[in-house]
Amino acid sequence: MLTGTFRLPADGLARALPAMSAMLAASRAEPGCIAYAYAQDLLDPTLIHVVERWRDRAALTAHFATPHLAQWRAQFVVLGITERNVGLVEGEAEST
Repeated sequence: MLTGTFRLPADGLARALPAMSAMLAASRAEPGCIAYAYAQDLLDPTLIHVVERWRDRAALTAHFATPHLAQWRAQFVVLGITERNVGLVEGEAEST
């Protein structure tokens, strides 16, 4: 699982939504994607939380090589995305 955050300018969410939506749709369509989500922080609207769940490391590695991820990253400067902090969290699977 990958989790983390990134920050948008105070007025940047509306401008970033089309790119964020495209990234979500393309990532969710990838083989091995279990979950891929962005969520705006309720107390800090400039902070976006990221959660990704992948079937295995191979699926995640394939995700890193996709054109839509490269396109998303190329838009960071234009969209004013800063303080990107996303990392891999490994551990035992949760049970419900």
